[in-house]
Formats: sequence, structure tokens, C-alpha cells
Amino acid sequence: MTSLLDGDLLTGAVSGGGTRAGAGGTGTAGTVDVVEPATGKTLAVVGLADAADVGRAVSVAARAQPDWGAVPAAGRAAVLRRAAALLEEHRAEVARWLVREGGAVRAKAEFEIADAVEELLQASALPTQPHGQVLPSEPGRSSTARRVPLGVVGVISPWNVPLLLALRSVAPALALGNAVLLKPDVRTAVSGGLVVARLFEEAGLPAGVLQVLAGDAVAGRALTGHPAVAMVSFTGSTAVGREVGAAAGRTLKRVSLELGGNNALIVLDDADLESAAAAGAFSSFFHQGQICMAAGRHIVHASVAEAYVRLLTERAVRLTAGDPWTDAVDLGPMIDAGQLARTHRMVADSVAAGAVLRCGGVPDGPFYPATVVTGVTRAMPVFAEEVFGPVAPVVVVADDDEAVAVAGDTEYGLVAAVRTGSVERGLRLADRLRTGMVHVNDGTVNHQAVVPFGGFGASGNGARHGAQYSWDSYTQWQWITARSGAPVGGRS
Repeated sequence: MTSLLDGDLLTGAVSGGGTRAGAGGTGTAGTVDVVEPATGKTLAVVGLADAADVGRAVSVAARAQPDWGAVPAAGRAAVLRRAAALLEEHRAEVARWLVREGGAVRAKAEFEIADAVEELLQASALPTQPHGQVLPSEPGRSSTARRVPLGVVGVISPWNVPLLLALRSVAPALALGNAVLLKPDVRTAVSGGLVVARLFEEAGLPAGVLQVLAGDAVAGRALTGHPAVAMVSFTGSTAVGREVGAAAGRTLKRVSLELGGNNALIVLDDADLESAAAAGAFSSFFHQGQICMAAGRHIVHASVAEAYVRLLTERAVRLTAGDPWTDAVDLGPMIDAGQLARTHRMVADSVAAGAVLRCGGVPDGPFYPATVVTGVTRAMPVFAEEVFGPVAPVVVVADDDEAVAVAGDTEYGLVAAVRTGSVERGLRLADRLRTGMVHVNDGTVNHQAVVPFGGFGASGNGARHGAQYSWDSYTQWQWITARSGAPVGGRS
């Protein structure tokens, strides 16, 4: 089987460049090293796009989009299915990049690839779904509404789940007839950028319809502000999302913002504590806590708090951290030194303010151990901010009402989970939680390609990712009437 990425690229420069793949070679803005976070080793060199590169890519995409939008539905669907098959065929190679470039443990890499394949397959079903309506009208005149592509769509994707969170937007946007410019984070420019470009190139997508431009904030601002870009899909921090939304508003373009979360995992007094602790550990420590769905606050009834903390801590201390490429570990490295320092600062400041460190809390090179913190109050950083690290802050509450109040004491509203022995009780709490997703007797970390994924408040602007919900993001309605003769009495 040939390599998807034209050979062993774990050293040296990534091949390709310009607007074909845009993630390699020497870009106008220079180059940047793609660094393995576990070792500091340079895995690849990628070209950086500047504003001029973005402008040229937009022009290419605008010329390519009408022909792609005119491809019959079955033809667009076939390209998506071939891309899914190629990802399956090359899953070992892609997993290698997710592990080495993104610091993922192997199980996380396999999970991400499986979900990415499902995103491609779900997107492949979109073109052949009904895309219009026959509207009531008068005799002699037809009246229809149809969904039409937006045109050029910009996708700005993050480093933490680079392949999945790129394809979650790229795949449905392409399936529905748009051209796409993808700007991956430079830290994962291969697994979140070049891999996507190569999948679709090999799947037969026409030239110019998808372009991948690795770049920093300069390229991001150029993409968001370009008047010929009809829509921007951004996944990332709330702070940057606010800037993207403001810039998009100045050109009246559509924007989809999937942002951060400070998610609550609520443990009621009738919960099975063993399974609750298992769900809590997975929710806080999966991928070193570097995902928007991570449980940032464990809100626990007082009567079971000490037992829950003991079980959670026992699980945390058993988790090993290390290089996921060379060792069978539970936690990989933090993505970079800045993210590690931020996590440690939040833990240290909270402990200085009176929190109790039950385990972890001491960095070891690029690795941060699974950390449990108790005695947490609402004023402490680990409660008030999104940690984005492997930290489980525990807050003790007296009853269900206080649990709801504490869970709601945040600007975010992405996901919550409730652990209880009574599904009915859990659903009653779910009705009171203002989050885009609630999971009763599960963890906060859940994802499916067929659900309306997204949050409220500072977690997003109400747009949703997933299957048929993509129609609302990547198409717009067009109303068409046709009359066989001249209008009667001048009426239209």
C-alpha cells in the first residue's frame, strides 16, 4: 500500500505547497517547524500562508465552486465516500501523525479516525437528500424554495482533535456544493491539514475546490475578513471566537462558532460511585483534558463527596503519563510549554487560595499528571476558568438545587453530565441545565456525527454540527417562481 503522504515524512519538509495542499513547502510568510510535543523533535516543516496567499486561494476557490456545485448529487457523494475509504485504508499512517504530532495516546487516535470516517460517510448522504420544497401558489405559477451552496466557506480548525474537527466542517460544506479554504492550526498542520488535502485529492475532488493553508492569526484574519468568503466555521477558544464573530459581522458573512466549555459533571447522592468515578476520570483526563467537552467541575453531593473523591483519586494515580509513540501510556504530553504552564499556574494559584491537592499537580517535562483538587470554591481559577488540562476540581454541594446553581455559575454552556440512580431525577435536572448537551448516567465526553453538536452562551453562537443540521450551516434558501404567461392584472 502506498503512503498517503508520499513517503515517510516524520523528518524533513512536507512535500507540496502553494494552493494544492498549502500545508507544505515554503509559504509566502516563511515556514514553521511541526514539533513532536513529547520529545521536541521536528517532524516536518510547513509553509505559512499570509494574507496575499489567502486572497489568491479565495480567488481560485470562487472560480472552482460553480462547477463543483453543479456536479450531480451522486457525483459529490461518491467523492466523500472515496475519501472515507481512503482514510480507512491509511488509518495506521494517519494515527501515527495524530500520536506524534498531536500528543494523542493510541486509543484517542483510533477514536478520532473512526469518528472522522463517520463524518465523511454522513456528509456523503447529504447531497442525495431532498433539498427543496414546493410552496403553495396560484394557478399558472409554480413556487419552490431550494437550498443552494453559500459559495466559498472558510474553516479554521484547532490542534486538539485536528482531523475530526476539520472534517466535521469540511466534509458537509463540500458535500453541499461549496468550495472550502481550511486553515489548520500550525501545531497540527499535517494531521489537521495535509492529510485532509491528500484524502480529497486522491478521492478525485477537482482542483481548487479544497485548499489547505496553514497559518497564524494573520491568515485567520484575512480569511475571516475577506468579502468573497461567504461563511466561516471556527472551532477554538472563546476569546478568539469573539474576534472571529466580530470580524465576520463587518462583512455580514455567516459564522459558526464552536467554542470552549467549563463543563459540570454532577454526582447525586444516589449515584453508583464506582461508575461515576470512572466516568469522571475519563471526562477530565481524556487527551490530557485538552478538549472542549472535558469535565472542568465535579459537583458532588456532600453525603457522598469523600467516597467519590477517594475513588476518583485512586483512578487518577493509576494513570501513567509519557510518550505515547514509544510507550503504552494513559496520558500523552501537553501540546506545548505554554499550555502546560497555564494549567500548572491555575492549579498552583487555586492551592494557594486554599484548595487541597489530592494527587498530581507536579509537571514532569512536557507531561502533566492526572490531578484531583478538592476544597474548590467559585473564586478559584480551576472553577472559574476553562483549564484545558488533566485536572478534576471537586466542588461539594448540599442538594440538587445547589448543584444546578453551581453548574450554572459560568458563561459557558456546552455540555453537562448527571450521575444518579434515578433516570427520572437526572432528567429533571437536565431540564434545569442551560447547556447544549446533557448526558444522564454518562460522562461529559460524547460525540456522534448524527447529533446537533454545539452549545449555548460563550460555548458558541447556536450553530450546530452534524448530519442533517449541516444544511442550516452550509446552504441558504432561494425562492423561485415561474409563470407560464404574463401576470394577470400586473400581479406578480
